[in-house]
Parts: sequence; C-alpha cells; structure tokens
Amino acid sequence: MAFSTGGRINTNIGADQAYSALNDITRELGVHQLRLATGKRINSASDDASGYVISKKMEGRIRAMTAALDNVGDAQSVYGVAEGALQTVADILTTIKEKQTRAANGALGGEEKDAIVSEINSLMGEIADITNQTKFNGTALLSGSFSKVFQVGESASSVLTVSFASVDNLSLLGFAAGSLTSANIANLTVDTGLAAINGEIGKVGAYVNRLQTKESNITSAITNTEAAKSRIMDADVAKEQIHSSKLQILQQTATAQLAQANSSPQSFLSLFK
Repeated sequence: MAFSTGGRINTNIGADQAYSALNDITRELGVHQLRLATGKRINSASDDASGYVISKKMEGRIRAMTAALDNVGDAQSVYGVAEGALQTVADILTTIKEKQTRAANGALGGEEKDAIVSEINSLMGEIADITNQTKFNGTALLSGSFSKVFQVGESASSVLTVSFASVDNLSLLGFAAGSLTSANIANLTVDTGLAAINGEIGKVGAYVNRLQTKESNITSAITNTEAAKSRIMDADVAKEQIHSSKLQILQQTATAQLAQANSSPQSFLSLFK
C-alpha cells in the first residue's frame, strides 16, 4: 500500500485511499442491509454462484413435489367418490339378497311375489342411477371406461393408474333393470355381484392407504428440502445485524478520515506566509 509524506499535494494519496476504503465499506454494508431487508443470504448469483444454483434446483424439486402432493389429494378424492357409491351399491345388493330370499317362500301368492319383484326392479334402477351419476369433474367413474394416470411423486415414473370395474346390473345380477319377473327371480346372481363390489371396495381401501403413505412421505420430503434450501438461501438475521452495525461504524470513521485527508494539505499553506 502506498503512503504519502504529505508534502506532495498534487495527488492526495491519503484521500484516495480513504475514499476507496469508504466505497468498499459502503458496498459491503449495502449487501448486509439487503440481506436484512429480504431475509435472504443469496439475493443474486454473484452472492454465491454455487449456492444459488443448488438452491434453485431444490426449489424445482419442492415445486414438483408440491404438485405431486396435489395429485395425491385429487386421486384420494376420486377414490373417495367411488368408494361412497360402491358402498351404497353393496347396501342395495344386500337388500336385493334379502328380497330374493323372501321371495323363495312357498306361502307367498303371486301378488306378493310380484310386489317383491317390483321392489327389486326399482332397486336395480337405483344401481343404474348411481352408476350414471357417480362422476368426478364430469367423468363417470363406474362405467368401466375410467382409467386415469396420476403422477404421485417427484419423478415422472412415479405414477398411479386409477381405474374401476364396470358397475351394472347385467354383470352384477345377470339381469338388466326392469327385466326381472317372479319366474326368474331365483336366477339373480346377487352373491356374485356382492363379491365383485366388495372386491372393488377392498381395492379402493388398499389404494387409499397407499396414497396416504405417499402423502406422508412427500410432505416429509418437502419439509426436509425446504430446510436444506433455507440453510443455503436464508440470512442469519442476528449475524447480519452484527456485521451491519460494525460496517456502519467503519463507514462513519472512513468518512471522517476522508475529510481529514482532504484537509491535511492545507497545513502546508503556512509555508508561504
């Protein structure tokens, strides 16, 4: 570092050095004040190039996992809608089984059996209505054609296909709604239908459990990644305040020294008196 004896006044080296130091201090003070204002240690790539790149990569992971978490929630909703409908169908099939057993009573006359058949046909019509009305975002779930892929993880390969078997009277009971008569009521395949519906309900339950596990894992991963990103990006406010206070003092002393360096050549004016 160059020093001046003070006798050469054409170039005030002391003032230049004080000015340079003041600029450096002010620049550094601005960095710490910005960190205090934003709460971030890294406000631009120049603050920490590698840290900036790593944190942006982590931010991408967090946003992808957050979107996957939303997908998991939507898939759970789809399963919830379908499960409610399937449970209702199971209850209806149980009632039909009861009516079918009741009809197998030799003490009943033709009118009584016809009344039972009318009830069963009405219940079968309700199953058809449930199948038509069970929808998610306007798409029928129980028609047998519903099959949607949900990305339930950060990776594009982490997917879950949501689909349901067809729920219709013909496949469950062997008859279409309204086609049942007292002569063929014994041919209703209620047990087969109940087994199929209960199997679907069990499958829904298993997938919902799987989705709940994924939801927990993704939530934990998001929290951990946020913590890692925070360690890189976020400012330690206490430490930044300490640095800021120190630099404010240095800024004042540098300003005073600059003023003193600017006035020191005036002392040589006495030589001309």
